[in-house]
Amino acid sequence: MFTARRKIQKDKEVEPTEFEDSVAQAFFDLENTNQELKSDLKDLYINTAVQYDIAGNKKAVVIHVPYRLRKAYRKIHVRLVRELEKKFSGKDVILVATRRILRPPKKGSAVVRPRSRTLTAVHEGVLEDVVYPAEIVGKRVRYRIDGAKIIKIFLDPKERNNTEYKLETFTAVYRKLTGKDVVFEYPVTEA
Repeated sequence: MFTARRKIQKDKEVEPTEFEDSVAQAFFDLENTNQELKSDLKDLYINTAVQYDIAGNKKAVVIHVPYRLRKAYRKIHVRLVRELEKKFSGKDVILVATRRILRPPKKGSAVVRPRSRTLTAVHEGVLEDVVYPAEIVGKRVRYRIDGAKIIKIFLDPKERNNTEYKLETFTAVYRKLTGKDVVFEYPVTEA
């Protein structure tokens, strides 16, 4: 039972795709070869993995992890992403927690939908996951005359070295996951 198959757990007996198998194999190899990540990766697994094409001939690997394991992944996020980017050379790796959106309850129903399951809350959570380890320090929504909406997200300048080269990837992945146009920037500091 010590195979790469235990590193991916899909819903309802769905078979993983070939790409998901390769990502699970990468996790398995990291667990067996990398001593500093071995103990941390022992109990972790993924739900799905998808590869997206980004502008400029780049590719992004989006790995969906279970929401319950989100905190465990955040502890090793920087090291894990660095190692996975070495394995998938030339591709940016992004870890996103799997979240579920529930529809609003019908009129007259006594059922209450949790706030964390609303569309807005799920999109906010996905945004935080996409830009991690950088923190969001500000947001601005700009409405154009034609009705288009552009959201500007300002990221913490402390993580600029780790995330600056990925800003295009963040924009494209968030667009694929939620359908919203977002621009990522660093706030201008006055000296």
